[in-house]
Amino acid sequence: MTIEIHPHTRESPEISDSPDYRGSGLEFPAEFVIGAATASYQIEGAATADGRGPSIWDTFSAIPGKIVGGDTGDVADDHYNRLESDLDLMVELGLEAYRFSIAWPRIQPLGSGPVNQAGLDFYSRLVDGLIARGIRPMATLYHWDLPQALEDAGGWTNRETAYRFAEYARHVAEVLGDRVPVWTTLNEPWCSAFLGYGSGGHAPGRTDGAAALAAMHHLNLAHGLAVQVLREVVPQAEVSVTLNFHVIRGEDGAEGEAVRRIDALANRSFTGPMLVGGYPDDLIEDTASVTDWSFVLPGDTEIIHQSIDFLGVNYYSTTRVRMWDGVSAREHADGHKGAAGSSWPGSEDVEFVRQDGPYTAMGWNIAPDGLEDLLLRLSEEHPALPMMITENGAAFDDTLIDDRVQDDARVDYLRRHFTAAHRAMAQGVDLRGYLVWSLFDNFEWGYGFSKRFGIVYVDYDTQKRTVKDSGKWVSRLIDGHAIPA
Repeated sequence: MTIEIHPHTRESPEISDSPDYRGSGLEFPAEFVIGAATASYQIEGAATADGRGPSIWDTFSAIPGKIVGGDTGDVADDHYNRLESDLDLMVELGLEAYRFSIAWPRIQPLGSGPVNQAGLDFYSRLVDGLIARGIRPMATLYHWDLPQALEDAGGWTNRETAYRFAEYARHVAEVLGDRVPVWTTLNEPWCSAFLGYGSGGHAPGRTDGAAALAAMHHLNLAHGLAVQVLREVVPQAEVSVTLNFHVIRGEDGAEGEAVRRIDALANRSFTGPMLVGGYPDDLIEDTASVTDWSFVLPGDTEIIHQSIDFLGVNYYSTTRVRMWDGVSAREHADGHKGAAGSSWPGSEDVEFVRQDGPYTAMGWNIAPDGLEDLLLRLSEEHPALPMMITENGAAFDDTLIDDRVQDDARVDYLRRHFTAAHRAMAQGVDLRGYLVWSLFDNFEWGYGFSKRFGIVYVDYDTQKRTVKDSGKWVSRLIDGHAIPA
């Protein structure tokens, strides 16, 4: 999920009465897939069990001051040891699909070389358990937990990491490919590149704009190489990539230079090579003072530009920008003041402006119209490409009282966003499914366990799971394939 820091004063979320987004009774087609998503480092725990090697998030989390509360993913939700009961819980919720990620360090502890059979066995048990329960497995190959040994060799700034990723994809596909019908290469490579190597807010914590751009390209290259491998090994499967799209608004709704620059870095830096066949000229021009782009070699864009079966769309909130006048210093999404930081190389004179509330517990604005606008835009730009919402959800300050979590704000959030998706479909968008983020409360990256996104509450002391009211609402949605009242 997109983890940008919005340090605004959080207001209590309001329950919307807008008739456009109440959505009660709206039906989805029978083939529309509704489920939930998680990520390996955020839920699995068992950080050193059965031969798993360290990832960049193990290393980053251990650095004092990097994670709220000093939290780590060492135990997280202990999903690794609670697999069967967690699978049964998915049945209780009625999930039609479950999107999970595979921890590269469980498969190859050093990121290359010998395969760890125990790691493959765990995911085989997970896939078999899903199939036995009638739940569609959807595997993501990379959700940020790069093996630390590869980071020691340069990480995503090193071109060789892309080739190691393709080898890892082959190992996994050869074992699970007969049972997994849907594969995603990368989850939110923007976060991996620009938060991991630009702003330093994510693992591995580097702060170098040129490194962020090199990492961006090598992640794109890794995607293309992995698609080629998947097409060879599992030709019957659906193949996708998941991008966290930034829905960018100009101040006062105006389009302009600030919007163009951030759109180039946030969105078109990935959709350009992946879906169109090349990097946008304006992106290269904007970043010419940061890098000479020598990391792009002949033939790279042809490798990256692979046919995919659908585009994974992650959406949480909108972004408002304007050109910085050099005087104002409003707080913005990078947690700094004034112009953009190293998350946005080449756009340092763009300012991220505080948006209107209400907000989630992350400080993100609630804007279901942004999802509708995004789906319509992508459908217009790529009309032959189906889409799936692979993450959408919200963090709120949930409280467990008498074995119940009454999270009305999250129910309202989901209702409004499912309705926005339905409205987009009614306007011709080819949307194939919707996966709620997240199935469980979990380790929320830099925020540790301080933020709860789950539709299932997790008591981290006892590991007891409690289905929230939002989870019960999602169950009713799935059961009727219609938005509940």
